[in-house]
Amino acid sequence: MKIIDLDLWEEIFDSLTKNKTRTFLTAFGIFWGIFMLILLMGGGNGLKSMLGQNFAGFASNSGFMISNVTSEPYKGFRKGRYWNITLKDVDKVKNCVPEIDICTPTIRNWGSIAKADNHSMSVQICGEKGDYNQVDNPKIKFGREINDIDCIQHRKVCVIGSRIVEELFPSIGKNGNPCGRHIQVDSVSYTIVGVSGKSSGGISIGGNATTMVHLPYSTMQQMYNKGDAVDILCLTAKSQYKMSDVQYKVEQLLKRTHLISPDDTQALVKVNAEAVFSMVDNLFKGVSILVWMIGLGTLIAGAIGVSNIMIVTVKERTTEIGIRRAIGATPSNILMMVMSESIVLTLVAGMSGISFAVFILQALENSMQEDSPGSVFQITFGLAIGAALMLSILGIIAGLAPALRAMKIKPVDAMREE
Repeated sequence: MKIIDLDLWEEIFDSLTKNKTRTFLTAFGIFWGIFMLILLMGGGNGLKSMLGQNFAGFASNSGFMISNVTSEPYKGFRKGRYWNITLKDVDKVKNCVPEIDICTPTIRNWGSIAKADNHSMSVQICGEKGDYNQVDNPKIKFGREINDIDCIQHRKVCVIGSRIVEELFPSIGKNGNPCGRHIQVDSVSYTIVGVSGKSSGGISIGGNATTMVHLPYSTMQQMYNKGDAVDILCLTAKSQYKMSDVQYKVEQLLKRTHLISPDDTQALVKVNAEAVFSMVDNLFKGVSILVWMIGLGTLIAGAIGVSNIMIVTVKERTTEIGIRRAIGATPSNILMMVMSESIVLTLVAGMSGISFAVFILQALENSMQEDSPGSVFQITFGLAIGAALMLSILGIIAGLAPALRAMKIKPVDAMREE
């Protein structure tokens, strides 16, 4: 009994180093499988976090509606008629569609020229109310957002994108704070009260977020003589409703109000951000499933390799096992000896793969902080523990068949084998 128990680790080491090439190839299979699994999982997490940062602040249950020319004649009106969503429509939608959480109008102007400090550039302008920030949060970097008081008092204030700061205020640098300075847009001077931190990636309605100038709705309405016309109607649905259902009700209401055919699919352009977010989520779920399939397939192939090497080891040590049985080793001692070798080989190779993958992911995360701060490529501690447990289970399964075979070896058969 002592011969088996006291020298177990030395026996495992001697067995694994007896044929170094075979042991190395088997260990490398386990190492590579878990390394690829962890690396792909971490890479998927990093891409998801980077995409999430681009979408951060944008309401996932939002939708947008834009008026367009009609394509169907209806009640005496010919097709090709252009119509506008109006502020009265906004109030009507709020009162008649209870599934809506936020309904806010915006007006836009493309191709405007902004000037400051003898520099100029082309920008887009968005006139908005305070509640628009709940639909598309500007992720304020300096200052504040446009609010309802700005609209009520017709203030000449603005929130600008990050690229506008770089182009028009090069003296203060890329990360400088221009709040309190003035910018001239289409010959009208505005005081900068905020700088948006949104990047050019992700969802952006009406233009590039980095070159956007946000104005109070009433101010832009007056400066550009927009009247009651609304360029984009922005909606968010309450949590228990789908945006597609809400948009359908709003669409039918607007068509009845403006005498548009219910079957006209061109008269109203609809953008459903909820569907986009759902598609992205499904994409990452598919990627995760693919990653697990690749990683598990590689791990299973490695486990089969471990099982094969243990079978060969048991065959080579038939005489030794027979002698051990002859001097008193029980079947459980033989089982423990073979299973221990399998588990140790699997765990050492697997933990090495996990450690190396974590190192690579940390280096990748550090290198991405400048371009995409806050990106997380690292795996969670729970995933690492789960991977270690999975390796242990694979090690047990891989050594089970060889161990059962070793248990059946009899001293007489071992001597005959010799």
